[in-house]
Amino acid sequence: MGKGITSTAPEVRLVIRGETASKANSRKLVLFGKRPASIKSDKARAWLKEAIRQIPGPVVAPLLGGDLVAFIRIFYATRRPDLDESLVLDFLQGRVYGNDRQVREKHVYHGLDAVNPRVELVIRPMDEGRAA
Repeated sequence: MGKGITSTAPEVRLVIRGETASKANSRKLVLFGKRPASIKSDKARAWLKEAIRQIPGPVVAPLLGGDLVAFIRIFYATRRPDLDESLVLDFLQGRVYGNDRQVREKHVYHGLDAVNPRVELVIRPMDEGRAA
């Protein structure tokens, strides 16, 4: 396993270095010919590129199945960014689980670390018999 990755089936722990972008606020309008389109912002694309460099492929094989719980702590460099885990959950598709719709419970926390912005994650199956 790569640096920053810990997996003790069925739980996956990851650390992704760098400050993620808010998916809701990280779109920009561009023109493809005369057709307008909305694409990810430069910051969102840069974070995804860096995240892919850190975690290039599947973390677990097979990928986690069923309903999942995500514990996500996002450490931002400043208080300014919105707390938004959407880009992170999209990134984990094909690396930890097949589809982010499997995440039925989320615990998302905002942290501050100007020196080392990062995302710390724990993904695990939901408890048996627990409603989503």
